[in-house]
Amino acid sequence: MKISFLKWGAVSLALLVSATGATTLLAQDQSSSPSAATPAQEPEKKADPSIAQRKENQQDRIANGVKSGQLTPGETANLEKKEAAINKETRTDHAANGGKLTSAEKAQVNQQQNQVSKQIYADKHNANTAHYGNNKVGQRRENQQDRIAQGIKSGQLTPGETAKLEKQQQGINKQVAGDRKANGGSLTASQKKQINKEQNQASRNIYKKKHNAATQPNAKKP
Repeated sequence: MKISFLKWGAVSLALLVSATGATTLLAQDQSSSPSAATPAQEPEKKADPSIAQRKENQQDRIANGVKSGQLTPGETANLEKKEAAINKETRTDHAANGGKLTSAEKAQVNQQQNQVSKQIYADKHNANTAHYGNNKVGQRRENQQDRIAQGIKSGQLTPGETAKLEKQQQGINKQVAGDRKANGGSLTASQKKQINKEQNQASRNIYKKKHNAATQPNAKKP
């Protein structure tokens, strides 16, 4: 009986060792198996900016160009006219879809903003820059541009308002250039007076448009 007990005890021990080894080998096999490996982390994809954020980004770039003189009043008026058209289209699409844009409409707006973005870059890096000269007339025109740039940046001026203001400045600049050319590079006293009068009108327009009810979404308080 004692021998039988020892015999069966040895068999049980052998079976236990065998099972433990098999379990260990199985665990090792699973840990080295490709299917058990931790999957590689995919790079995080940045979400596309919202329609509103994209418009704000474009306006900031235009404002910087106006402030630096890289964008002339004519270039700015053209860019803001395009932005105003995109904004109008967006509002129409929103109204037609219960306040939302379809995927196709979002793609269309984004494509249009891409085109304007390229135009902003081209206009800011071409040979046309706003040079106003170190004189009272030039300083007045530069001050007006600074005020317009601040209004664009803050959202107080909509693209449509900015386009009109810059078209007005473009007309004054053209008049100044014509007068200087006709007088050997200088302006007469009467011409300076006339230009100052026109800038006074433009100044009132800037103030009025910056303080009316029309503002860009998320406009910052002055």
